[in-house]
Amino acid sequence: MSAISSRGRMHFMVFTESFDATVMCRFLARLVGHFDRKIHLIVDRHSAHRSKTVRAWLAGHQDQIELHFLPSYSPELNPDELVNADLKRSLPHTHRARNQAELAAETRRFFHRRQRQPHIFRGYFGGPHVRYVLNESPLSF
Repeated sequence: MSAISSRGRMHFMVFTESFDATVMCRFLARLVGHFDRKIHLIVDRHSAHRSKTVRAWLAGHQDQIELHFLPSYSPELNPDELVNADLKRSLPHTHRARNQAELAAETRRFFHRRQRQPHIFRGYFGGPHVRYVLNESPLSF
């Protein structure tokens, strides 16, 4: 799971359990711990993002983070989908992960490498479908 900004910053969390509200709350808690101002996070309409657990967590952190939901069935509007596509293209093709631990390690390596390449994240926002973020989000981290 990752969060990217048009300024080239990225935060991520690799998890091996199923994605649910508990994982989402853990990621949000980690994310708000990195900032001293309010975060505006664009998310899709995954059930974990809309769950009662997440809504309750957000209610207790209104001054730190706010979620903005994309329209249903619009992955082309989600800049983070470009990160997922980049990850899938970048995983080694010669050495396939044999188990979950190897896959998680490869994923962490990819994200650590990308954190040192902010120009790549800034480039994600140049696409016609995600350019709206640049026009409407002066609060990007």
